[in-house]
Amino acid sequence: MTVINQIAFYQNRRDEIPNQVLAHHLAEKEDHAGIREIVGHLSDKNSAIASDCVKVLYEIGYLKPELISKYSKEFLGLLNSRNNRMVWGAMIALSTIASMTADEIWGSLDLILKTIAAGTIITQVSGIKTLIHLAAVRPEYKERLMPILMKSLAEARPVDFVTRLEVLLPVMGTPTDHEQMMAVIQKKTKELTPAQQKRLTAIIRKNRLV
Repeated sequence: MTVINQIAFYQNRRDEIPNQVLAHHLAEKEDHAGIREIVGHLSDKNSAIASDCVKVLYEIGYLKPELISKYSKEFLGLLNSRNNRMVWGAMIALSTIASMTADEIWGSLDLILKTIAAGTIITQVSGIKTLIHLAAVRPEYKERLMPILMKSLAEARPVDFVTRLEVLLPVMGTPTDHEQMMAVIQKKTKELTPAQQKRLTAIIRKNRLV
């Protein structure tokens, strides 16, 4: 039984609710055939259909990333799309599966870095999450990525800084990591609002960073 007719486009809807409902259904049923059908429409000539499909897939990634992990090649291919919606949707999907498909994704690191550099805010945030997950898998990956991640933390907008710090903390294992991170925090604190500084202080205390 086809599932593509359940996406928002075929329901004549402009909101994302049908896509979210379908994602929950496919994840709950672990419907591999249905997921494969949705993946098959990522290259649909109708951009609205393709956009709905990438939404369904990354929503599944939030719920049960293992169900879409075999499609890392398809998501990586979308990073070359001229459609920003497909690019950031694919990057979100990659961020949900990076820890379990790190070796496959690593081969396209240059493409990911290029996409982050030229991408929208959503692409950049999801791309950094992807890199963090990669860094947590292998020491050699972390060694290559840590300077990039530290730079991204230092350059983060004040509104994004605390969230990015939280995401980065799990891979900050060495004294050198800690030293570099605290140097960035000290420089960045003055750019934060009082509310952001309060949240930062709470995170520092919770994680015993000082």
